[in-house]
Amino acid sequence: MKRALITGLTGQDGSYLAEFLLDRGYHVIGMVRRTSTLNFERVAPIQDDIEIVQGDLLDETSLRHIMREHRPDEIYNLAAQSFVQTSWQQAVLTGETTALGVTRLLNAIQQCDQDVRFYQASSSEMFGKVVEVPQTENTPFYPRSPYGAAKVYGHWITVNFRESYDLHASSGILFNHESPRRGLEFVTRKITYNVAKIKHGLARELRLGDLDPQRDWGFAGDYVEAMWLMLQQDEPDDYVIATGETHSVQEFCELAFGMVGLDWREWVVQDERYMRPAEVDLLIGDPSKAATVLGWKPRTAFPELVAMMMESDMELVGRQLTRPA
Repeated sequence: MKRALITGLTGQDGSYLAEFLLDRGYHVIGMVRRTSTLNFERVAPIQDDIEIVQGDLLDETSLRHIMREHRPDEIYNLAAQSFVQTSWQQAVLTGETTALGVTRLLNAIQQCDQDVRFYQASSSEMFGKVVEVPQTENTPFYPRSPYGAAKVYGHWITVNFRESYDLHASSGILFNHESPRRGLEFVTRKITYNVAKIKHGLARELRLGDLDPQRDWGFAGDYVEAMWLMLQQDEPDDYVIATGETHSVQEFCELAFGMVGLDWREWVVQDERYMRPAEVDLLIGDPSKAATVLGWKPRTAFPELVAMMMESDMELVGRQLTRPA
């Protein structure tokens, strides 16, 4: 039985990846930070099947302890301060976790077990102010946020350790991937949740920032398979994981509101508070390398993704309405 360690277990990607690995017979070890406010909602159905361990990307000693105690065959580093908007207010913490946290984890691997296969969650936000369209594995990075800059560091330190110590360390440059498990602070989930509230009469408007930015949006449940496929290859490498399509925030709104019979223009209010200091206007990935080498392709189309999220949030808000006071 293979043993896999997932950092960021309780996040969107961590929960889908844990389910995926359990289905393939893995012993899954989930790392969580030492905090009294842990939220296991996303992994509640499988929590009894996962071994939970305490650790922190800010504490390299805890990472070495986990390595020696649990001896994972594969490590998936999904933990990060991952909300772009917050990274301007918490730039140092974002760097400590999202950038230097990768170094601490790679140090632990290099010192404890260099046969471990390592996956680093890189991000399309590294491309930022894009210099070519679509973006490939060879497109230069131009991050436009502290989060994007921290992800660039994490990406290149992974390459550096791979080349310096011959580690099986791969990075997945994942473009935006969403699901009903997305946090409410992310724009896609903010839209679907608030559309559901408006439809149920619990809200009268949806305040958003810029509606023009375009993103390559896929389903998180599809993308975790690509993470796993990278670590099954004979040689480590970096891969763009994307749909190859781009859609604007406005288009997401149009679809979401339209699915419940509403006109988005009557409900959406643009609010400067939600504007980024430096916006990323257009992201669209070229996943041809992943298709050729990994045999991976996205299964969920954009309208299906929006419909999935809308259906989930309509049910969620409906349950909240019927919950006893």
